[in-house]
Amino acid sequence: MKRAKFFGKGFLTVAAAAVIAISAYGAALAGGGHGSGAHWGYEGEHGPAHWGDLSDKFKACKEGRKQSPIDIADTRKADLDDIEFHYGASKINIINNGHTVQVNYDKGSYIKVKGKRYDLLQFHFHTPSEHTVGGAHYKAEMHLVHKSSDGKLAVVGVLIAEGKKNPAFSAVWSGLPKKAGKAHTIKGTVDAARLLPGERDYYTYSGSLTTPPCSEGVTWLVLTEPVEMSEDQIEDIHKILHNNNRPTQPLHGRTVLRD
Repeated sequence: MKRAKFFGKGFLTVAAAAVIAISAYGAALAGGGHGSGAHWGYEGEHGPAHWGDLSDKFKACKEGRKQSPIDIADTRKADLDDIEFHYGASKINIINNGHTVQVNYDKGSYIKVKGKRYDLLQFHFHTPSEHTVGGAHYKAEMHLVHKSSDGKLAVVGVLIAEGKKNPAFSAVWSGLPKKAGKAHTIKGTVDAARLLPGERDYYTYSGSLTTPPCSEGVTWLVLTEPVEMSEDQIEDIHKILHNNNRPTQPLHGRTVLRD
């Protein structure tokens, strides 16, 4: 696989069409978890083991055969197309929606996979990582959620390891919302391109949303190289999110490809 392509565009001034208090993927999928009226979480009777019983709209959480996240262990090498990243800067439209800390991205940024465009809607975080590699969790994981014009979703997963302080996240970290509430805009901008690792090889498989309604048909693109954050940065987000990671799900015969 050639080094992934990146196309910078400079600062984008077009605001997101709406910044609303919704579940981690709600902006990407109409009729997401909150639309059902069912309360879900990560512990006890509302936790992942029970999601499929909380609402008829959540049935895929227990009946689906292509669920996410997964443990990335047995993979098959393939000559994968590069992910073309066309990211520009965005205002920091941030929200703690009760399930994650999410930044709703200004319009105009997108990726291309196999020539198909997917617009960047938002990115959010999980601690520890939802995907595991060889059974091992990373300290955290960032999901960049994209949607195509025909409604298909593609999520870029970025694994986060403990290491040096990462200045690319500083502006977002300056206004991390500690409590669930309304979306607001904090000072500064964020450029999603700077949040990615230098090498952009990836694992890919067909999966689902990792939160209710657990809808399938999601193209997952998990970058093989993690980014680093300092211990303090990881602790800052973990204190807010605690353990908001869905356990890994069975492959049911799926193949995970990597370059």
